[in-house]
Amino acid sequence: MTDNAAVKRVRTRHFSRAKRDGHKISGLTAYDAASAQIFDQAGIDFLLVGDSAANVMLGYDTTLPISVNEMITMSRSVARAAKRAFVIADLPFGSYEISPEQALETAVRFMKEAEVHAVKLEGGVAVEGHIRRITESGIPVCAHIGFTPQSEHNLGGHVIQGRGDAAEQLLEDARAIERAGAFLVVLEMVPTDVAAQVTAELSIPTISVGAGPHCDGQLTVWTDTFGYSQGRVPKFVRKYANLADILREATEQYISDIQASAYPSAAESYENVPPEH
Repeated sequence: MTDNAAVKRVRTRHFSRAKRDGHKISGLTAYDAASAQIFDQAGIDFLLVGDSAANVMLGYDTTLPISVNEMITMSRSVARAAKRAFVIADLPFGSYEISPEQALETAVRFMKEAEVHAVKLEGGVAVEGHIRRITESGIPVCAHIGFTPQSEHNLGGHVIQGRGDAAEQLLEDARAIERAGAFLVVLEMVPTDVAAQVTAELSIPTISVGAGPHCDGQLTVWTDTFGYSQGRVPKFVRKYANLADILREATEQYISDIQASAYPSAAESYENVPPEH
């Protein structure tokens, strides 16, 4: 998005500037301090503490079971580690849908207890009032439309959204989000041409999760992108590493060295010497 040396901390204004100037925005998920620190040092623009942690970190089949307290714990660790990147936290399922007031209460908890910089919630027209209530209270909101994982049972599974006649509803959702004051919107599993149309129409930046190259930026789940996850990976993910293989091989060598009494060596052990005074 910007020169790392010129930006000590990414702010909401930098996202607007990036769209205006045609600079692509980079994002990754993060769920702990160790990974967040590495991505931050590499120069990532924003980190999303996604409720995808339910699947990739906690072993659930969907994002639905993860709690506010679990999300706050992970969000706090990421926010502490990130010195430059903008940190966004997902509001989990059941923590905002009831009313704009509930949405604001949950968002306030994340801002105070996790010290993130913004919150994200799913939905378009249906949550326009929720987004407006949060943003009017001074909390930045990232919206999320297209395929929304918290609604996967209602949507019939991982199904591409915005095809054919449904494109107009997606556009209306995008317009509602912008009216409500969101500073950023994620488009997930949306046809490339529809995502390009949304990007051209909105003044706020669009972030693609499987929505093609014409959005203002890209976001992926880091465990997919760097080969840490095992199993099926979405079509839109490009693997930049195979960390699962590296970690498995390293673990096998570790076990072998222990069994052969090759670890620890003398250099990795302590001698019985008098303590220093």
